[in-house]
Amino acid sequence: MKIRPLHDRVLVKRLEESTKTAGGIIIPDTAKEKPSEGIVEAIGDGYRAETGQVVPLNVKVGDKVLFGKWSGTEVKVNGETRLIIKEAEILGVVEE
Repeated sequence: MKIRPLHDRVLVKRLEESTKTAGGIIIPDTAKEKPSEGIVEAIGDGYRAETGQVVPLNVKVGDKVLFGKWSGTEVKVNGETRLIIKEAEILGVVEE
């Protein structure tokens, strides 16, 4: 199955956080927080401005992005969890 987001929405795969701290302590699954960092896997066409013109999105497939802890809607794609979020909920793009 493949998902193509509509309008100004973005499909994001969450990045897994480390299961160990810097000191070597293993963090149990119950204590882990959902990561707020991910990779963009698909994007919509853009949003429609008041003039009727379609404005393209600022993010592209492959970008590493930061988003809020409670942003978006979780969906299952081929048994894996993905997030569909609006571009406005993306806080920034990580540039390395």
